[in-house]
Amino acid sequence: MGNIAQRLTFEGMKYAAIDPLLFIENRKKLADSLPAASMAVLVSNDIMPSNADGSMGFKQNSDLFYLSGVDQEETTLILFPGASNPAHREILFLRETNPHIAVWEGAKLTKEEAYSRTGVATVMWNQDFKSVFRALMAEAETVYLNRNEHIRAAAEVQTREDRFMLRCKEEYPLHQYRRLAPLLYRQRSIKHPIEIEQMRQACSITESGFRRLLSVVRPGIWEYEIEAELWHEFIRLRSNGFAYTPIIASGGSACVLHYTENNRQCQSGDALLLDIGADYANYASDLTRVIPVSGSFSPRQLQVYNAVLRVQRHAIGLLRPGMTFSEYNASVGLAMQEELLELGLITSAEVRNQSSNAPAYKKYFMHGTSHFLGIDVHDVGYFHEPMQAGMVFTVEPGIYIPEEGIGVRLENDILITENGIEDLMATIPIEAEEIQDLMRSGK
Repeated sequence: MGNIAQRLTFEGMKYAAIDPLLFIENRKKLADSLPAASMAVLVSNDIMPSNADGSMGFKQNSDLFYLSGVDQEETTLILFPGASNPAHREILFLRETNPHIAVWEGAKLTKEEAYSRTGVATVMWNQDFKSVFRALMAEAETVYLNRNEHIRAAAEVQTREDRFMLRCKEEYPLHQYRRLAPLLYRQRSIKHPIEIEQMRQACSITESGFRRLLSVVRPGIWEYEIEAELWHEFIRLRSNGFAYTPIIASGGSACVLHYTENNRQCQSGDALLLDIGADYANYASDLTRVIPVSGSFSPRQLQVYNAVLRVQRHAIGLLRPGMTFSEYNASVGLAMQEELLELGLITSAEVRNQSSNAPAYKKYFMHGTSHFLGIDVHDVGYFHEPMQAGMVFTVEPGIYIPEEGIGVRLENDILITENGIEDLMATIPIEAEEIQDLMRSGK
């Protein structure tokens, strides 16, 4: 099918082609962790319907993308390291195009293009799946099936994964079935250097969007106008758009953690909380900044802002290989407690009388400090295991004071390295003085 290195020119997506070495090495690592006579099967997501003949668009299954780099619907990947036929140890099944599809939907991957993007040498059309799968099941003893096991998942609809799992167990009831998620979650939490490069690009695009806003935000602008500015900048720079629904919250709306209406007019004196992040090549970034709508923070806003910034810097300083989340969260909680005491938001008596399950600081800082980041904005990983080099976390402390109409959260994306950390958002302005100066100068 030709040399992979010579075929990285296929541009069936907005972003630049990803080196297939990433997907080759990801598959090898997973294959090496499978027991003898085991086969893993991964299927793509559905195109979810909306109304009439509309759809919500397509978002690839994160695990399938991680192992293949394929962004196309109706895709299946089989890994069977012990298959007797070497050509069957990795198989990618794709939807075959035809003149009707070409006219109405556009190009689909050819077998050669799929090989170039994924490094999977055996590419077949979906109509061959049933017969080939039957032959493979005659050899396999254990089948690893995939499912969304993220602790925050709340899916109420049956997915393509669910349907395949049910059909597989019905047609082949005597096989052993095991969960693929634990293997992938542990593996995906350690980022490959090529993945880190995609995330750096996502962060760079996010920075461009944020800097664009510093010359745009002013009293009277609407939150949705700010959102539109970000859409423009993200898409212009080859992003897929937002990695998650953006939060553009002015004034008291910043105290609503998942405010997404973005329909308020920004007023003079407001502080504007921006929780935004670009998606690049299916990798997420996640930034939170607070800026003064009028160009200058009030003394109280500045006091709260700097308190949050000190807690964030304390938290970043804790990140290193071997740190446990229980130690990390406890230390961040103590740092936040001290800041809230200084701000007069909690009292020493409240601290003395607090319970371990309901510390006093939780009244004004009620969410977690960090989550995994990667293909998913709330990426997969295990919080009960120590941190390791190659993991990427957000660090996002916040203080929310509804009675004062002030909400401040500051968030950077941090890569843990063998020797410490790398702040993937180190060049994005965060000091209050720098933000004010940039807004006043119109840059």
